[in-house]
Amino acid sequence: MKTLADWLAHAEQQHPKTIELGLDRIRAVAQRLGLAFDCPVITVAGTNGKGSTCAMLESILRHAGYRTAVFTSPHLVRFEERLRLNGEAIDGAALVPHFEAVEQTRAEIPLTYFELTTLAILRCMADSKPDVAILEVGLGGRLDAVNIIDADCAVITSIDLDHMEYLGPDRESIGFEKAGILRAGRPAIVSDPVPPQSVIDHAQAIGADLWRFGHDFNVSGDKQQWGWSGRGRRYSGLAYPALRGANQLLNAAGVLAALEALRQRLPITAQAVRTGLAMVELPGRFQIVPGEPTLVLDVAHNAHAVAALAENLDAMGFAPTTHAVFGVMADKDLAPMLARIGPLIDRWYFTDLPTPRAASAADLLARWQAQNTRKDASGSVHAGPMAALQAAIDAASPTDRIVVFGSFFTVGGVLEHGTPRLQAKHLLSGA
Repeated sequence: MKTLADWLAHAEQQHPKTIELGLDRIRAVAQRLGLAFDCPVITVAGTNGKGSTCAMLESILRHAGYRTAVFTSPHLVRFEERLRLNGEAIDGAALVPHFEAVEQTRAEIPLTYFELTTLAILRCMADSKPDVAILEVGLGGRLDAVNIIDADCAVITSIDLDHMEYLGPDRESIGFEKAGILRAGRPAIVSDPVPPQSVIDHAQAIGADLWRFGHDFNVSGDKQQWGWSGRGRRYSGLAYPALRGANQLLNAAGVLAALEALRQRLPITAQAVRTGLAMVELPGRFQIVPGEPTLVLDVAHNAHAVAALAENLDAMGFAPTTHAVFGVMADKDLAPMLARIGPLIDRWYFTDLPTPRAASAADLLARWQAQNTRKDASGSVHAGPMAALQAAIDAASPTDRIVVFGSFFTVGGVLEHGTPRLQAKHLLSGA
């Protein structure tokens, strides 16, 4: 009897490429499987904010009494995190029969790791008969594996430069790829305040029902509370989402637009909105872990997300020294990331990551040194995220802060044994 771990190892061996965009192969297998959902499907694409958007949708819908099924990727610590049924990560054993079914059905058709695992997860989701399914796009949109399912409502969050070798060299070409999740006659929610023209053009060309931030829905607010207004409905006096960071209000605005667009099929109360936003949780999105020093976890892994992280760190207030544990994939555009957050970081702890796609810690250190202009900043190299974090803890004072960012692998690496609660060494010794 194969375990989930056996199937994941098997999936890694099936296709010579990690990523091969295109839907012909996976769609053929899905049709053989008879894969279909008999509930509303919300698909979420975007450069940043996808995971947060999915988590807010899930939280509000669950507080409205609906049974939810949510597929997100990648995971932080365990593969099972990729499928949440009613807010709980799936038990690995429950996925095994779905891997078996996909393997038997695909026969001669080669599938990548992401395609094979996506089919198994989608089949498990459909099998659980949820009231609503929420799908997060892995990469792009038009050619991403989840796009074999027609969205009843599509949400596009922020669009910025990332994965350019697959999606194109600029926001317009990337926007076109993301817009591939839109469907004719169905709601298309765009929460990016300045979307590429390609998104608007595609929505209009196919006849999607386009909802644009600043046109069809908007937000207002002060320091204490915020409000949302859309087509024929408004919410006022809302508490800010439990997920921190200025960017989360845009994500929440898109979520409320999506729920408004689906109101006929998934009616929700204002109370479900209030409670859902107040209770939402998502590890690794500007997650502040109280301790001495304070720990900040953020999966920011491109220039746009790192800029948001820098703004959020600025808003946190003063820390005598900011330590950064940083590991990142080799294909990322490092220069703007370092330029934006560099002024805030006093000590860098560059880490290797357990994937061949990652940049080496030594290379990151060299590239940081090449552009560093701060004489008071320092950098060091570490074998893994936990080793880097320990080095930061050893060097930190209780009033400092430690920021862990750059990749899901970096943040996942420090969460492997649970969320660390930090105590600087001089606290432990009672000094």
